[in-house]
Amino acid sequence: MKTILIAGGTGLVGTRIIELLDPKEYHINILTRSPKPAKNNITYHHWDIEKGIIDEHALDADYLINLTGAGIADARWTDSRKKLLIDSRVNSTMLIYSAMKKANRKFKVAVSASAIGYYGDQGDKVLDESSNPGDEFLSTCCMLWEDASSKLSEVASQNRILRVGLVLSSVGGALPKILMTKAIRVFNYFGNGKQYYSWIHIDDISRMFIHLLQSPGYNTIYNGVTPRPLMNKKFTEEVRDAIGSGVVIPAPSFGLKLALGEMSNVVLNSNRVIPKNFIAEGFEYRYIDLTPAVEDLLARNI
Repeated sequence: MKTILIAGGTGLVGTRIIELLDPKEYHINILTRSPKPAKNNITYHHWDIEKGIIDEHALDADYLINLTGAGIADARWTDSRKKLLIDSRVNSTMLIYSAMKKANRKFKVAVSASAIGYYGDQGDKVLDESSNPGDEFLSTCCMLWEDASSKLSEVASQNRILRVGLVLSSVGGALPKILMTKAIRVFNYFGNGKQYYSWIHIDDISRMFIHLLQSPGYNTIYNGVTPRPLMNKKFTEEVRDAIGSGVVIPAPSFGLKLALGEMSNVVLNSNRVIPKNFIAEGFEYRYIDLTPAVEDLLARNI
């Protein structure tokens, strides 16, 4: 049986990855600050990033999926929050790296999350994995994150980075917030609605991580998005269509900037990102179009 170490395995994407992995094929080690008793094919191991503590038994793994990091949109971006967003990503990755070096161990494959925030606000420009980064906080955060993840090449035979787009799930992330006003059949787009959103169904992004563990591949960087990015207004209309009916109205950008400060970039930035490397490698999407993707999420409550 193969063993996968998952850092951040209790989050939205990590939880779904675990649900999709074959329990007869994989044993899963999860790093967590609050370990629980082992169950089925899952063992929980303690770590404390701030104290630099990690259970060395967790390192007995063939593969690594690294999903750690405080939520980008969970709190206003004060200076201390920005530091936490960077440190939670960089320090956790470096803790795994240093522990593997000390133990003289090596993963067969390591796959680390990053985000399409790497590209910053680039308007209508089509962005692939070779595109330049932006020059704002999200871009800096992702670059530092990826710099740390690149160190894992020393402790993994193959090392890959997956820049995750807007993950859609009915149980967490952005979609439940978008649907908060569905009862009154009102749906908001942001600003002028012309900024591109590059999204991905929770099952497809989870399958992407698994695919990168299993496939030989030739690339290091991948964009975890559907091949069909949408302008925000069109995105909102297609979500509305999945519900059935309703009006789509703007939420003015000045109000968002006033309420959220710099964090308003999360919804106002335009990221027209395509998954060039996944397409080239023949990854089979299950959800390319938004309306049926949302219908599926709501029907299955995932």
